[in-house]
Amino acid sequence: MHPVLVLLLIAVWLGAMYVGFMVVFPVLFPATLVVAGAAALGLYYLHACRTLAPSTLEGPSPVEPPPVAYRHYLLSQVWRDWWAITRTVVPRVWTTASAIVVRLTRTLLLGGLWGYFAFPIWLALCAGIATAAVPAGVFVLALTVLYGLVAAVGLAAWLGCVLVLAAVERVFMAYGRILQTCPHPFCYERIGLPEYACPGCGARHRGLTPGAGGAFRHVCRCGARLPTTVPLGRFRLAAYCPHCGGRLPERIGRVRVEPLPFVGGPAAGKTTFMVLGIRALHAHAHAVDGRLSFVERRHAQAYAGAIEEFRRGGRPAKTGPELPLATMVDVELPGRARRILYLFDPAGEHYTGATEVESLRYLDHGEALLFVVDPFALPQVRRALTADERRLVEAGAASSEEDPADTLQRVLNELRSRPDQGRQKRVAVVVTKIDLLARTEVGRSLREDPDLRGWLGRVGLGNTVRMLDQVAGEVRYLGSGLATPPAGVADLLGWLSGLTPPAANGDGPATGDGEDGVPGTAPPRAPWPVRGRAGGRVPVGYQVGRWAVLAGVSALTVAAVTGALLAAAERFPY
Repeated sequence: MHPVLVLLLIAVWLGAMYVGFMVVFPVLFPATLVVAGAAALGLYYLHACRTLAPSTLEGPSPVEPPPVAYRHYLLSQVWRDWWAITRTVVPRVWTTASAIVVRLTRTLLLGGLWGYFAFPIWLALCAGIATAAVPAGVFVLALTVLYGLVAAVGLAAWLGCVLVLAAVERVFMAYGRILQTCPHPFCYERIGLPEYACPGCGARHRGLTPGAGGAFRHVCRCGARLPTTVPLGRFRLAAYCPHCGGRLPERIGRVRVEPLPFVGGPAAGKTTFMVLGIRALHAHAHAVDGRLSFVERRHAQAYAGAIEEFRRGGRPAKTGPELPLATMVDVELPGRARRILYLFDPAGEHYTGATEVESLRYLDHGEALLFVVDPFALPQVRRALTADERRLVEAGAASSEEDPADTLQRVLNELRSRPDQGRQKRVAVVVTKIDLLARTEVGRSLREDPDLRGWLGRVGLGNTVRMLDQVAGEVRYLGSGLATPPAGVADLLGWLSGLTPPAANGDGPATGDGEDGVPGTAPPRAPWPVRGRAGGRVPVGYQVGRWAVLAGVSALTVAAVTGALLAAAERFPY
């Protein structure tokens, strides 16, 4: 080739390079940088919308249906959403950018001789694409910080609500001295938190408190939103014992459960006094415009049968040998007098041996005790009876063969295993069959001086009486018979259970229907409504969290685009 032609080509090439680097590159490079950055930004925003906008469980970032309840969105799912967006966008941006660079290289540099002159254009385009990784990386980092900021603010608010609600419920439980125990045989455990059944699908929730599932509401796997505290309505859910799965009273957790063990030997009169006590409390509640009802229908039916047997002049059937299910009585009197009474009336044989007493685990929880004394089971009283008096007693009622002192000693020995050494706030001593006792010579003195404590001391229970004074904060005595006035029985049980019933409007509890009418079961409380999204959609909390993040992404995107435009306008003012 002629040297002049070679020199001419070199000059043209140098001129093209000069124009390319001095004119084209300064314009094409920033334009490519802006376009590439905007494309990466748009791609990220598109995938963010696809991931965060859907309300279904399926999608780019699927939400796994939980075994029981969803966890709070900000504890885990928010980072799954971030990772789902990042792992999709970053590889796609890299693949797209790599493909464009390869195509530009093949087209501009390797497409022929004119590739020697297109080098500045190729370099501007490729450098712009490569350099766009810097603002794109900064943007991804900013989005990560945004996710962390949303999660931190949300978790701080969540934690504050959790602490406040937990404190409110703790104060509520402490102020009401709420005790929760299981009434079912072979369990009798103390309950910190019952299991609650979802009214929508029946799933059992063991940890329905402010926590990882939410502060105010937990979302069941079926989508139902469940309250986390009693003040928020948790008592309206069906409750079950977490240890044995037995059903618990409806108002458990809202009012105090008061276990009242009836302690006494076989045929001591425990069942008779329990029936008389329920009748007296019902009469008193009726007189003061309160309410008494059974929790279980079978207990209402058993009570009605016992009352009918009394009217016929018969005796209640002997209690079976199995461990007892507590007779649960829901009592509400004017003011703040509210209790769920667990009346434990086991067969007297359960008190005749240390092993049998040990099986009565409900003794571990109460602060009150009702000691039923059959006076005709006392050896000194038996020896004092004449033949005619023995026939009178045998015809009037069955007598226990168990010395009451031995019965109480076994119970107190068992109670000493408690952390409080078996201390009781209140103990009631009920001397049964008082109507028969008053017709004997040994009990004649009670007609003139009804000092049961002194009388028990004189007939051989002096040590027992003094032991009770040491064990209990307060001890009261009552003589009970079929003709005992209900007012005295109601007053004793009200004091023993902590109800402390106020005086009725009148001289005493109502009589007639108010006294003998059979209480029914507790009226059903208003059930918790099944509200929430269908099972195939994410909980509202998840949707709100995703929309909050998407709003932040949108704001950050707008800010990035605006900043880029302003920078471009400043760089190219005309």
